[in-house]
Parts: sequence; C-alpha cells; structure tokens
Amino acid sequence: MERMWKIVIPLAKPAIAAIGLFAFLGAWNDFFSQNLYLIENPNNWTLSLGLNEFTNFHHVNLNLLMTASSLFMLPVIIIFFCAQKVFIEGVTLTGVKG
Repeated sequence: MERMWKIVIPLAKPAIAAIGLFAFLGAWNDFFSQNLYLIENPNNWTLSLGLNEFTNFHHVNLNLLMTASSLFMLPVIIIFFCAQKVFIEGVTLTGVKG
C-alpha cells in the first residue's frame, strides 16, 4: 500500500487531474439533466439554465449575451490555468519512451 502512495499516485497525477477536469466540464456544461430536474424552481437554476433564460429574455442584445457567456466561462478558464502545470507534465511524460 505504501508503494502505491509513493510510486503510482505521483505518476498518475496528470491522468487524475485530466479525468477530474473532464468530469467537472461535463457537469458544468450539462444542460439537459439540469433542465429536466431544476426547471420548476428558478432559485435552484444553474448558470447554464440562467444563460438560456438570459438569451430568451435578451435575444437581440448580443453585447449582453457575450458578457454573460464570458462570466459563465470564467470558472472553467481559472481552473484550467491552475491545472495547466499538471497537464503539461502529463503530456511530457507520455512523450518519453523508455
């Protein structure tokens, strides 16, 4: 068990980070299940449902739509820049033969 923590987990960090990021993005961008379960109560809406309602309400004002979309993407961009070192390390390790 000790070998796993000292050898396997440090080598698997890039893969674990990539799977975590893909799971987060899948849940963040999931629109159908949120629309299915949360549509009745506007107090429980997620950002994607709010952005959809925003586009229905402000369908002509593209500047407001782009501002809301930028705010919707901001957490994903911040998480990517925080995890960028791990992704670069994963790409470097996969290119090494040996």
